[in-house]
Amino acid sequence: MDMEKLKTLVEEKSLIVHKIKEELGKVLVGQHDLVNGMLMGLFTKGHILIEGVPGLAKTSAINALAATIQVDFKRIQFTPDLLPADLIGTEVYRPKTGDFTIRKGPIFNNIILADEINRAPSKVQSALLEAMQEKQVTIGKTTFKLDDPFLVMATQNPIEQEGTYPLPEAQIDRFILKLVLDYPNKSEEKEIMKRVGFENLPEINNIITPDQLHDISDFIKYEIYMDEKLKDYIVDLIFATRKPAEYGLDLEQYIQFGASPRATIFLSIIARAYAFLNGRGYVTPQDIKMVAPSVLRHRIILSYEAEAEDISTDDIILQMLESIEVP
Repeated sequence: MDMEKLKTLVEEKSLIVHKIKEELGKVLVGQHDLVNGMLMGLFTKGHILIEGVPGLAKTSAINALAATIQVDFKRIQFTPDLLPADLIGTEVYRPKTGDFTIRKGPIFNNIILADEINRAPSKVQSALLEAMQEKQVTIGKTTFKLDDPFLVMATQNPIEQEGTYPLPEAQIDRFILKLVLDYPNKSEEKEIMKRVGFENLPEINNIITPDQLHDISDFIKYEIYMDEKLKDYIVDLIFATRKPAEYGLDLEQYIQFGASPRATIFLSIIARAYAFLNGRGYVTPQDIKMVAPSVLRHRIILSYEAEAEDISTDDIILQMLESIEVP
């Protein structure tokens, strides 16, 4: 595609992005990385995991984003006594007719807010696996296709918090991004105090239809340009998580398992989405570097040595980004 024409298309489609950000700005103060992360997940139709201590507006952010889209939305509060049937539904016996009828659960909505997902045990978290990967749900002997779009936006408290359960590796790998929130700065906190304490929160308007969402998603996937050298760079980054010694990195003792091929796919598509959000029709090496931590931090399984030495996945990713040559 002609680059000038591509630039024009990006500008046209970015108008809706600015409108969504304006609506989110009615509720959120600061949190630009969170907003961009949620939009990248939305436009790539990828599930998002948001981690942060209580009180950082994780739930409010997802509620606000869902309100800008003309789709069905359901919030599910995860608790230790939640059952898989409470998510996906179950078969109910009818004594009068002697047969079973299927009662669908809240997962049959377009956007699911899995609030405090790590408050529920693994068997409940794993009930989401089929829905997140296959976009379908099986109840008894019947399999139902989920409506498109289907997104799980989950929040979790840091693992060190009381009463939490770590997410199974198979499930956490299905999240396209893991966003980690930090506390607001002083000016942002003052604005939060002003808004929440003394003003009525404004209503969020519907901005984007499912058709418009599909259009932007396809545009990012098929039209945003990525050079072959950048594709090689992404593959090198992923392979460095598996065999760091081949890239001159002394990290093998800290990594138990590297990133899966799903990480390669997700890093490629998220880099394209990041370029689109920044008004470009092509991906730069800096785009890949900016999104790599959010795509990779939950896919690298650390060894006991790393935990003992207080080395995080973000530390490892930063070292890889600094060491691996950029094309």
